[in-house]
Amino acid sequence: MLQIDSFLQDIEPILLEYRRNLHAEPELGFTEYKTTYMIGKALEQLGFTIFIGKDALKTEARIGLPSEAYLQYCEASALEAGVPSSWLEKMSGGHTGLVATFDTKRPGKHIALRFDIDSLPIHETDELSHYPKRKNFRSNKAGVMHACAHDGHAAIGIGVAHFIQQFQSQLTGKFTLLFQPAEEGGRGAKAMVEKGWLDGVDLFIGGHIGIHSLTLGEIAATTNEFLATTKINVTYEGVSAHAGISPQTGKNALLAAAAASLHLAGIPRHGSGATRINVGKLEAGSGRNIIPDLAKMEVETRGETTELNEYMESEAKRIIASVGQLYDVETRLDIVGAAEVAECDKEWIEWVREACSESHKITTIHPCLPLKGSEDVTYMMNAVRKQGGKATYFIFGTPLTAGHHHPAFDFDEQVLSIAVETIARTVHYLSHAK
Repeated sequence: MLQIDSFLQDIEPILLEYRRNLHAEPELGFTEYKTTYMIGKALEQLGFTIFIGKDALKTEARIGLPSEAYLQYCEASALEAGVPSSWLEKMSGGHTGLVATFDTKRPGKHIALRFDIDSLPIHETDELSHYPKRKNFRSNKAGVMHACAHDGHAAIGIGVAHFIQQFQSQLTGKFTLLFQPAEEGGRGAKAMVEKGWLDGVDLFIGGHIGIHSLTLGEIAATTNEFLATTKINVTYEGVSAHAGISPQTGKNALLAAAAASLHLAGIPRHGSGATRINVGKLEAGSGRNIIPDLAKMEVETRGETTELNEYMESEAKRIIASVGQLYDVETRLDIVGAAEVAECDKEWIEWVREACSESHKITTIHPCLPLKGSEDVTYMMNAVRKQGGKATYFIFGTPLTAGHHHPAFDFDEQVLSIAVETIARTVHYLSHAK
């Protein structure tokens, strides 16, 4: 255990460097080309076997891909930034993220750990009170930001890889580290599951920085209240016309989208549990004197159970289609993301308590804390549990200056080493547990 303390002290500046570099270079889901390369090179140097591109993801299982033009733009940007063409050829077309494996060559459990790596379409605040701004690692890409701690998650994954490499003589079994693209919107996990990376896994760990504003040293051994979700893109296509001369010949897609957004908000919430719906984006129109012929909406539903989400999704689809008929516009609806509900295995509570009992930094171990959100890590958790394995989802406490998905989101960077310690001690404990 004293060796782990020394390791954590040495790894802290490495964690900070990776977190800040990643924060300054955010990339949206399925365009994490520079991010994947940075992580992959770090893990290659540690002796891990790296799988990228179609070796890491099942192509057909990806959903909600960016446009071909945006993918090409991001690939060109990555090439200009120094990502080798040999890597980009494998990742082309949105095949980002990677899987890294390490075999101790000693009989033992197969442990898989997942770390998400994508950012959000948010413009990061430029206020001097914002820590990344003051320390000069604010996002250098307008409208793109790590506003959900995935830069921290990727850094934690690299830290865990350092631990496995350094302590390999004290560990048993096999390790699979999944650096997942496109968690936002529930788009990337299923592609790794369907590629088979969770087959034969005995123990699975996911986790998240923040969620609740807690003090440093507080962690949760398990998480509950995952919400099932469906992400829907809606396109209404009408007919353009002069708003003054011939408005009667037009078919107004903007009014259809506006009406749909209001009616969607009016879906009755279900009495059997928590349900959610949100219209997060609406784009329509080109000028004040033009009947809008095109409108696009981004919608999501959520439910405390799969059945409750299905109720919200079904009602949303019904309203979207009905409003399209009402305004006599063409309606297209695409499912671009999803996540399931999942449960953590309660055994983890005692395992984490035993493993972390000698820690000086981990001060409080909550048996369970609620997520009250959606996470496509649930596909991985359920895949492991269905074959008899045990899965959990940690929460790593930190004070939060602003909520997740906010332009001023940030976390206390000391949580990075605490998260690595939590995972390291737990992995070390389970590697020797009967």
